[in-house]
Amino acid sequence: MKILHPSVILRGLEQKARKRFGQHFLTDVGLVEKIVRRAGVKPGDEVLEIGPGLGILTRMLLAAEANVTCVELDRDLAAYLEEMLPQVRLIQGDAMRQDWDEVLTSKPVKVVANLPYNVGTHVVMQLIRRPDLFSSVTVMLQKEVVDRMMAEPGSKTYGALSVQVQSRAKTAFLLAVPPGAFHPPPKVQSSVIRLIPRETPDAGRAGMDTLDRVVKASFSQRRKTLANALGALLGKEMVRRAIQQLEWNENVRGEALSRRQFIQLTDTLLDLDAFKA
Repeated sequence: MKILHPSVILRGLEQKARKRFGQHFLTDVGLVEKIVRRAGVKPGDEVLEIGPGLGILTRMLLAAEANVTCVELDRDLAAYLEEMLPQVRLIQGDAMRQDWDEVLTSKPVKVVANLPYNVGTHVVMQLIRRPDLFSSVTVMLQKEVVDRMMAEPGSKTYGALSVQVQSRAKTAFLLAVPPGAFHPPPKVQSSVIRLIPRETPDAGRAGMDTLDRVVKASFSQRRKTLANALGALLGKEMVRRAIQQLEWNENVRGEALSRRQFIQLTDTLLDLDAFKA
């Protein structure tokens, strides 16, 4: 598939990549082919692309015979795509403000997107909260963010985002993407991750909202013990009681706990009535 270089298209549109939209346009056709293939896109699939930009990924999705819906914030690029790719259902607007129940007329949907770095994490969290709509979410993000989403306990990148994502979805690393694969090149490395939303979040008896509160508080001060960090939310004595009941070291820190241990901790705190108003 022959694709014009983004600089040529932008020159024709008399505009440049817009920093406020976090625009970095893919130029590597072979890389885009890999993304579509590893996303598991099949003929007839319903696919949502967020931030299609100049449409290189969009064209590859169409070549895979998918039914494509695109959401593009940039009015000029949305108009360009609407003219160049009339077979695509194009929605001009902010993905963060969409009512997906109204936008998506057929379900389930596979998400395949090169997300703007400035909103990527927020968009992913929004999508994986809806397993009833999205069967898979394959997205390109800043490498640092993907590393955090997939991190294991004890690593420098392990944190609240790791637990929050992995409790809601199964994750798989797909591709590393160098800055040279974009126009203009970003100053950071990129990665492609695939997430399969869990039908029900793996959050224990306390539920996802309560688990999120515990996890966020536990990582709020990484150098402090769990009792001190989480104590600000629930009281040190209450946290110490839970730790003792679980027979853990009293000096344990949040970054040492696995996702399963966070669930055990939250359920134990629930049994101790720690979350009573």
